Amino acid sequence: MTKAELVEKVASQINLTKKQTEVVVNTVFQSITESLGQGKKVELRGFGSFRIRRRNARTGRNPKSGAKVQVPAKRVPFFKAGKELRELVDKEEG
Repeated sequence: MTKAELVEKVASQINLTKKQTEVVVNTVFQSITESLGQGKKVELRGFGSFRIRRRNARTGRNPKSGAKVQVPAKRVPFFKAGKELRELVDKEEG
C-alpha cells in the first residue's frame, strides 16, 4: 500500500476530502519521524512500536570489487510489531 492509497482509504472512511486527509496522514508520519529524530520511542498500542537502534562500526565488503570498507556506526529506525498485528498477520498467512 502506498501513501496515496492510504490517504484514499482513510478519506473513504471519514468525512474529509483527500487533501485534508493527506494533511492528517502527513502530520502523523512527520510526528513519528520527529520523535525518532529526537531519540524518543513511538508506541502505537495494538500496532507496534518504533525506536532507534544503534549499529556499531564494522568492516564491510564492496560487493563489486570485494574490497574491505569501513562502515561507520549509525542510528537506524527499528519497528517492532505489536502482539495484535503479529497475530493478525499470522492468521492471514495460515
